[in-house]
Amino acid sequence: MLIGDVARRSGVSARMLRHYESLGLVRPTGRTGSGYRRYADEDIRRIFHIESLRSLGLSLRDVGRALDDPGFAPAELVEDLILRTRERIAAETELLTRLRRIDAAEPAGWEEVLRVVALLQALESKSPGARQRAALSAGEDAAVPVEALVEAVLGESDPIVAGALRWALAQSGGDGTALLAEGLDSSAAEVRERAVRSLAELPDGTATALLRDALGHPDAVVRRYAALALGARGVADAVPTLIDMIVGATNDADAADALGALANGSAPVGSPAPVNGPALADRIAAGLVDRLAQEDIGPDARRRLTQALADVPGGTASRALEALARDEDRAVALTATYILKLRDTR
Repeated sequence: MLIGDVARRSGVSARMLRHYESLGLVRPTGRTGSGYRRYADEDIRRIFHIESLRSLGLSLRDVGRALDDPGFAPAELVEDLILRTRERIAAETELLTRLRRIDAAEPAGWEEVLRVVALLQALESKSPGARQRAALSAGEDAAVPVEALVEAVLGESDPIVAGALRWALAQSGGDGTALLAEGLDSSAAEVRERAVRSLAELPDGTATALLRDALGHPDAVVRRYAALALGARGVADAVPTLIDMIVGATNDADAADALGALANGSAPVGSPAPVNGPALADRIAAGLVDRLAQEDIGPDARRRLTQALADVPGGTASRALEALARDEDRAVALTATYILKLRDTR
């Protein structure tokens, strides 16, 4: 069979067949009287073997070794091919993600495309300063897609940079809540914390709903950040968790402040409609008193609970403090007496 026939049958061009011959991969059986290469059936089978091995990603050098070296073991080479293929897929996936993010930014021209690319690269920089500058720049003109900001904030370990990223995310105006909700379900505790802290800075109703749900999260850290955020928004559902924080001495001062703000109806403007006023103040006071009465509450926790009553207005809190002023625990009694005197001067 002549080279043209082999090319048609194998799908390999005559030029490539000559290249294979120059490398020693294929050796025609002989030549015709006119000097044309003649290939036997065995040569055709070898060409198909070469193409099969090339389809796996082997170089022509490795193809020659595989076909001609009796001691050639494919296992190590296949493992290397798997590794290189994974690296190539990861690189292509990263490129696809970047292209999608550029497309989401809806750039008006190539100058804007380059600016978005620069910001995306800066968010991935090893320099915390560069990442912080990128976050601040993204927050100023929202050039970076929300997806990129969420990914950055969920992976950011530097607290200063993380704060800038949360600010940029809040300023972006995009809907990052669904992606942050996925972060709440992460297997990594640090990612869950970053997700709830980011949700706490998003003022919309969807974020508030997710924070309400987070009050029942199995991760105590998530529950605490959610409660503090909801307390600042005037959401009464946070009260039980805030009281638990005071008992457990975990961000207890912040929790007491949040309870005080709730009891006084001082949620920030724009918060979801809070359940505040005298009814909520009495509810908070009753919750604190109930915990004070529990037998498993230690003296330090009882003192913190008593202190938390200081900023809770209303008759329920006052009556509780009057009773606590006669408490057997001198520290609790002195704390309650001092708070009552402060209330009398208001």
